Amino acid sequence: MEFRTFPAPHVVGGYTVPRVMYQVLVALLPVAMAHVYVYGPGLVLQLAVAAATALLCEAAALRLRHWDASLPLRDGSVLVTAALLALCVPPGLPLWLTALGVAFAVLLAKHAYGGLGQNPFNPAMVGYVVLLVSFPAAMTSWPEPGPPWDAITGATALDALRTGLRQSYTMEELRAGPAFGTIGGAGAEWINVAALAGGAWLLARRVIRWHIPAAMLAGLAAPAALAHALDPGAHAGAAFHLATGATMLGAFFIATDPVSAATSDRGRLVYGAAIGLLTWIIRTWGSYPDGVAFAVLIANAFVPLIDRYTVPRIHGHARE
Repeated sequence: MEFRTFPAPHVVGGYTVPRVMYQVLVALLPVAMAHVYVYGPGLVLQLAVAAATALLCEAAALRLRHWDASLPLRDGSVLVTAALLALCVPPGLPLWLTALGVAFAVLLAKHAYGGLGQNPFNPAMVGYVVLLVSFPAAMTSWPEPGPPWDAITGATALDALRTGLRQSYTMEELRAGPAFGTIGGAGAEWINVAALAGGAWLLARRVIRWHIPAAMLAGLAAPAALAHALDPGAHAGAAFHLATGATMLGAFFIATDPVSAATSDRGRLVYGAAIGLLTWIIRTWGSYPDGVAFAVLIANAFVPLIDRYTVPRIHGHARE
């Protein structure tokens, strides 16, 4: 009799890897629809290229490792990585750059560490950061939000905020600009609302737990509110930071990656709060407009340390 073996994780029960991953993809549908409404149909092509590249890279990596590719290609994990990366890049990004980012995410950030369940860093964010650092101009060229869509690019709210404050403009002057919406960035508000709705559905389905999203949003909102209270002319408020950039997508879909996140409830709170605080710090003083991707990867690096001090002690055993 021939026994077929598969790599970890080995999940028993209702929450199998395919079931979880495809529920995440369903939750991303409103985000994708809002993205298309705000920035145009370019996302559809980005998603198609990202998904095709991800499946090809996954199949190639599994073949090189002499693993059966039938189940891993159907579990949906690589499609989640592709979808998250496609949602984070500008819709007009050259498609070869999207394919390059996905290849880095699947081959370097995932399979170089052993495959599904072994990666210490979020694969989608690794691919995104590689593109952002290597091709900053292309990665920060977003179209003007709202129909009718055209090829004219403009500054996002976070980019306008960073540049304007360094040129001694006040928040009141900046908020009157076209990059800003009612609360956050023009157009980005609706994408964040859609991500919040998708995240709430994942919480209701118990696909994710509340600790990381709540801690991340609190870790971002608290310093933003404090800085705005101390100097409202130089710092955006908490509502702006929560409703712009990749805040909600990061809180509910990226930071909650079960492989690269902390494992205990206390650890998840520390991990999420660290991501929120780092996001605010990078947005305020960093060289890049949004800091979610960098914050997630930095927090990923500290997960072993967080787990070391937050995993509950076994009864009768001293903490090592």
